[in-house]
Amino acid sequence: MKFTQYFIFFFFILSFVSSHDTSIIFTTLGRSSYAFDIFALPTTHPQTEFQLTDGNSVNFNGHFPATLPPSLLSRLPDDDSVNSGFHLIYVTERNGTHHVFYDAVFHDILEFPSQTRLQVPLVGFEQSVSMKDKPSLSGEFLIYVSTHEDSGVPRTSWAAVYSTHLVSGFTQRLTPKGVADFSPAVSPSGVWTAVASYGGEKGWSGEVEELDTDIYIFMTRDGSGRVKVVEHGGWPSWADEYTLYFHRRCDDGWWSVFKVLLPKSGVDFLVSVSTPQRVTPSGLHVFTPASSPVNKNLIAVATRRAGSEYRHIELFDVVSKKFTEITRSFSSYAHHLNPFFSPDSSWVGYHKCRGTGDILLLENLLNPIPGISLFRIDGSFPSFSPNGDRIAYVRLPGLYVVNYDGSGLRQISSRTAFSTAWDPKRKGVIYTSFGPTFASESTQVDIISINVDDEDLSYKQLTIGGKNNAFPSPSPDGKWIVFRSGRSGHKNLYIMDALEGEVGGLRPLTEGPWTDTMCNWSPDDEWIAFASDRENPGSGSFEMYMIHPNGTGLKKVIQSGIGGRTNHPYFSPDGKYIVFTSDYAAVSAEPISNPHHYQPYGDIYVIKSDGSDIRRLTHNSYEDGTPAWGPTFIEPMDVEWPNGGQPCSFEDCHWLNVRTNASFGLDSAKIQCAQ
Repeated sequence: MKFTQYFIFFFFILSFVSSHDTSIIFTTLGRSSYAFDIFALPTTHPQTEFQLTDGNSVNFNGHFPATLPPSLLSRLPDDDSVNSGFHLIYVTERNGTHHVFYDAVFHDILEFPSQTRLQVPLVGFEQSVSMKDKPSLSGEFLIYVSTHEDSGVPRTSWAAVYSTHLVSGFTQRLTPKGVADFSPAVSPSGVWTAVASYGGEKGWSGEVEELDTDIYIFMTRDGSGRVKVVEHGGWPSWADEYTLYFHRRCDDGWWSVFKVLLPKSGVDFLVSVSTPQRVTPSGLHVFTPASSPVNKNLIAVATRRAGSEYRHIELFDVVSKKFTEITRSFSSYAHHLNPFFSPDSSWVGYHKCRGTGDILLLENLLNPIPGISLFRIDGSFPSFSPNGDRIAYVRLPGLYVVNYDGSGLRQISSRTAFSTAWDPKRKGVIYTSFGPTFASESTQVDIISINVDDEDLSYKQLTIGGKNNAFPSPSPDGKWIVFRSGRSGHKNLYIMDALEGEVGGLRPLTEGPWTDTMCNWSPDDEWIAFASDRENPGSGSFEMYMIHPNGTGLKKVIQSGIGGRTNHPYFSPDGKYIVFTSDYAAVSAEPISNPHHYQPYGDIYVIKSDGSDIRRLTHNSYEDGTPAWGPTFIEPMDVEWPNGGQPCSFEDCHWLNVRTNASFGLDSAKIQCAQ
């Protein structure tokens, strides 16, 4: 389903009138604690760490342009300012969407007593798109990654490289249709751009560790002359017009940086290239290289050394094989990510969590559909009360209730709960499940009801036997609950009495050797939407289905794509649309460069209940999930945690454990990444 034609989009917006003045809420696990800003340290005798970005929202993946185009030079106060301070291009998530900004930061280099900032948004402030990868300037052109064009194929990445002329705004796509490009790097002359790419030959197979990318180069001016120069590599960086550094994970388990030399006869006539050379040793992880503009044998890298839980920025001389630490002595217990050099190589920049500032409980995001406010909540499995004035959510562990404006926050239970649903008729009654998450069919998990307005907060257990009973959703009249249970040995759907639970009445809704789960009852009482792997049981691939409450009319709403996931469907208040989470658009950035999240994919979508008119609402490199749709329009304003929250409380990639040949069972003599 493609939505590139304007008339289709226009009629889709008109058709959404009946669902206007409503709100959608979802979760991104851990996102509120990132608080990234861009910092810099001198490459020789580092003494003071300087924060370059302004502490507003999340700022990351910076770039120091070698030269400034006239369109930016004209904004500077005087000619002397060009050489006094930092000139920075970076990605920011402020105002609920993604932008690329230019900042000029003027200060006393030696004392840092004060600073003056010139800030210019370059692209993205009128769109809801993802620009996670490193942006670059080439003359008056900004080169960056965006996900605003549908790939047209489920579970293929929308990430593509674009060029925007800063004066005219003219934008052209440099990545061919049907191809996904990541991590663009412009050569020193500006003639060539290198990318990590699927190259049109491969799609996304669900990797959450290392994408199976190759490195291509093409003409920056129009994307022509495209050619593959490296198989198996990512995050390219130019040392000069003929030398590229990049990273890959080796067969010995360690991430390392490699170098490849391109023939000087002209890369547009390439038939073959030199074999890449591994330049960093095994025994530590080294990734996201940045080449020095003045010394092609010097690179800045992020490292994860054996015995350390944190990434740090180091310099590496590829000739002497010597590392020089940059960040560890300043902030040992913080992750430092994706380094980049200043034009004279006297400074190295990177982003990290700033460690201070207010954390958001509710973060407003720009919604491409007018009239529907979109919020990220710092919790999981949120749901709105029937009149939309309260939100229930869980924190794994703990069940909470808060007013829609962030006031009145209360912990209802300290137990591990997941999935929340409000009774549509009995004020203050919430349904949830107590027990472990991601559990087997026989695990002790039971559905309970609790009136959050009662002083004693006592709960009633509605299911018996604890065979993984979860995801309760009440019928519109409040008489019945549909839920998921593993009591047959498989996870299927059942309907029980809402007041008395299964002792008051129970019947199966679906039955089979598969998993039916994450169910939601439509407000018109006609349908129950749910996720299921029934096409390939046990595969982890889920599609979205609908079925009548009487067990008839089963139909598929959306095809996720081979191996894809479509989960957590939730009806709009009028029942005409469904919001859900899916990896329908695959990934938007290399996972290793975006290490602070459990899974680097998953976005929020809306679709008509007949399976037409899919619309993407979020464009993140995070895992957006568990959406819910509320009956009222919440003013699009951020809400801070009343206690300030806990910034920087995230870990590096959960899969980035230090690995050895022995743990892989490999013969070191056969390792393909040998130095």
